[in-house]
Amino acid sequence: MTTSFTPGELDDDRVGAFAERLFGLYTDGLLTLMIDVGQRTGLFSALAAGPGTSAELAARAGLEERYVRECLGALTTAGIVDYAADGGVYTLPAEHAVCLTGGGSTDLAPMSAVVTLLARQVGPLAQVFRDGGGIPYEAYRPEFTTVMDGMSRGLFDDQLITGIVEPAGLAPTLTAGVAVADIGCGTGHSTNLLARTYPRSTFVGYDLAGDALDHGRAEADGWGLDNVTFEPLDLVDLPSDPPLDVVVAFDVVHDQADPATVLRRVHDALGPGGVFVMMDTKASSRLEDNVGNPFAPLLYAVSTLHCLTVSLARDGAGLGTVWGEQTARRMLADAGFTDVTVRDVPDDPLDSVYVARTASARAMASR
Repeated sequence: MTTSFTPGELDDDRVGAFAERLFGLYTDGLLTLMIDVGQRTGLFSALAAGPGTSAELAARAGLEERYVRECLGALTTAGIVDYAADGGVYTLPAEHAVCLTGGGSTDLAPMSAVVTLLARQVGPLAQVFRDGGGIPYEAYRPEFTTVMDGMSRGLFDDQLITGIVEPAGLAPTLTAGVAVADIGCGTGHSTNLLARTYPRSTFVGYDLAGDALDHGRAEADGWGLDNVTFEPLDLVDLPSDPPLDVVVAFDVVHDQADPATVLRRVHDALGPGGVFVMMDTKASSRLEDNVGNPFAPLLYAVSTLHCLTVSLARDGAGLGTVWGEQTARRMLADAGFTDVTVRDVPDDPLDSVYVARTASARAMASR
């Protein structure tokens, strides 16, 4: 299919501006791959340790100088790394280093691996655009486990307790000792952090990925935890006996083939006055409300390349990453939850925390 335009129909300035924007997008995409290389090889850590020539940085990181020099060319011309031609010395500004190294919640370098991972599915995705269906979760594995752990670990280390659990008012409950499930726990780092912080409570982490659960078990063993277990489970089969006091889910629900059933199962698994803490995407359910949100293009793209298609691959609902607060509130209410509150997540502009409760025993008795 070709497109033709008559002379004078086009605004040449707008054409030029959009072409320039496209080149910028393609450039940024390739630079994302360079950031992934830099974080995988330790190049950014070498830069954060102090200025150096390409040879010095290569030696510091144990890398080949010629590759380091070429990668630094991309990073320098992109304004990520500073370069002094007199002496050939490269410097990573401290403000950039805090976003590219350190492993905490401000270290965004691991997120670059998402682009590398999802780019591999462009061909299969184009096919399901034509044929329908989706790309199964297994097609993203085993790399998906490592990538998701890299993205979330620093945030959990810095914010899980003080930025998520405590603002939700759960600290006294967990300190006293209750039964908790972490659904879709992945490598179980969140589960283990909770178990280590609240030794009187008992925790179980559920996930489909057996290798991810093995990581959780190994970490729990290394930390000497005896109040946490990990079990493989499709979340639509979440058991309701014995009842739970707290359930947590971190960026899990929107990926599910049957999210409505999962939410109902969570509700039914909780006893009276039980608490569900759901961290999920911060967005509106209406596209028009998301126009102007600088993170919306990322969320819709990730949804298309992963979250939506893994659900459709199982003939699922295809909820998508950008299901939004309005839909989330409606689905929580439909599942039976009451008293839903929504908060921001510190150091995480992409997510919100929903705290939803089941009816208390007194409220249930009065019905």
